[in-house]
Amino acid sequence: MSILLNKDSRIIVQGITGSEGSFHAQQCQDYGGNVVGGVTPGKGGQTALTDNVPVFDSCADARKEAGANVSLIFVPAAFAADAIKESAHAGIELIICITEGIPVNDMVSALAYVKHQGVRLIGPNCPGVLTPDEAKAGIMPGFIARKGSIGVISKSGTLTYEAVHQLVAAGLGQSTCIGIGGDPVIGSSMVDLLELFEQDAETEAIVMIGEIGGQMEIEAARYVKDHVSKPVTGFIAGRTAPAGRRMGHAGAIVGGEDESAAAKMGIMRDCGIHVVESPADIGNTVKSNLG
Repeated sequence: MSILLNKDSRIIVQGITGSEGSFHAQQCQDYGGNVVGGVTPGKGGQTALTDNVPVFDSCADARKEAGANVSLIFVPAAFAADAIKESAHAGIELIICITEGIPVNDMVSALAYVKHQGVRLIGPNCPGVLTPDEAKAGIMPGFIARKGSIGVISKSGTLTYEAVHQLVAAGLGQSTCIGIGGDPVIGSSMVDLLELFEQDAETEAIVMIGEIGGQMEIEAARYVKDHVSKPVTGFIAGRTAPAGRRMGHAGAIVGGEDESAAAKMGIMRDCGIHVVESPADIGNTVKSNLG
């Protein structure tokens, strides 16, 4: 099985007529994703992706006419929060925002609206969601993944790919891979997704990749201790980051003693998570703790 995304998901791409939107929409379609439309205001009635995907003026039109239930957002940062709200207002169940650089205040407002509408947001500033051999909605390289039973949750796009590579090298596949994004305000936390993977009967183990800064990994570790029966392997990026300096992601700045890589790794170990010192150890560690 999988969580969030599968071969039956009906995907629209907000910003499909832009260069990034059209390129990645085509990649998602080529992988096997069911891309049923795109949204660009003022271009409704046109087509995209070699003229076989309709373009709608709004998410509401795409929802009504194409039955869309997943929206993939490639909209410039200045307009991306409004794009999230539009998709949520239309009742799209899963919104995946790839856009980076969205102002924090804009995201606070957008996230509040998403929660009010009762839909799920992944991102922003993330690589999206990939269910191997079924569908992808985002920018992950699908060819590196393999169908299997390991759930992957990661703040880092590139470390998501590395984790997938290490799992495949160890002979393991993935149920669903999710890049949640590294911004200070994101739609779905590690706890949110741990809960879904715990409930998925065919996910046997979970990989959780975090980084310095914030409390999310600490909250997730405590959730694992109390609520997750499946083996969890964890890694924290940023052990060599200078104190007080923001590194890479906007959320990667240490604000307290328990937000350093070493502190988080210690808390994770105390909560029963199998912590690795290097991403290169992920695959073999997961394999050794299965069954």
